[in-house]
Amino acid sequence: MSTQTAITPISISNERNVPPLGGFNFTLLSIEIRRRLRNRRTLFFTVLFPVVMFLMIGLQYMDTSVEPHRTVAQGATSVAAYIMVSMAVYGAMMASTSAGGAVAIERAQGWSRQLRLTPLTPTANIAVKIIGGLSLGLLAVVATFVAGAVVGIHLPVQVWILSGLAAWLGSLVFTAMGLMVGYLVPSDNVMQFMGPVLAFLAFFGGLFTPLKQLGGVLEQIGVWTPTYGIGEIARAPMSGDAFNWLAVGNVVLWLVLFGAGAALAFRRDTQRV
Repeated sequence: MSTQTAITPISISNERNVPPLGGFNFTLLSIEIRRRLRNRRTLFFTVLFPVVMFLMIGLQYMDTSVEPHRTVAQGATSVAAYIMVSMAVYGAMMASTSAGGAVAIERAQGWSRQLRLTPLTPTANIAVKIIGGLSLGLLAVVATFVAGAVVGIHLPVQVWILSGLAAWLGSLVFTAMGLMVGYLVPSDNVMQFMGPVLAFLAFFGGLFTPLKQLGGVLEQIGVWTPTYGIGEIARAPMSGDAFNWLAVGNVVLWLVLFGAGAALAFRRDTQRV
């Protein structure tokens, strides 16, 4: 008499077990930050270059006041202080945009496809890139401000803090811009493309030269560039002028546009992977 043993079929799930926060963790973040700090070219253009530019341009204006009726000795803000904040904004812009460069390199090398085999979600991976770019941007702002303090720029403590925060957090606009370009450009040379674009935007947005000096049509065009709003907000604590709603609207507009563009490009790219 033979007996038959019933075999229970084993169900296999094709779904991934997604860890908390989509796999985002501080170990991965620390690896990302260390990788950025090891890139000497990125460090030069995002940290050292703004400091060098400030020292080359700003030192000659240490005793030049931005106020017509008061001198720097009487407590007026110097032109050098304005240049320092503008260069800090530029450094934070470069650092934040590098997040898009990191994404483009990973896509060109096929690393994005490899990540899809891991529990790490695309959103968590992008969050790591954004925070990594912001960390480098904070380093750029701090380095530029330290250089300004060393050469003798004196500002109230609240001005240092408010201007620094505005320069740093405002660079989120360029994080979104960098991510959008990084997902649209199928190349590892995205930063070579973005470098001249950022320099162009910085010039016509009033970071290298005040818009009033450009005058005419160029000044009218400049207020629509994504660099205008961030620069105006970052320099506002030094001037004490009335709140510039145009600058705020500029930042919000470009953040929404670049953020929407980055989200669409990200969605299209992950659907192909």
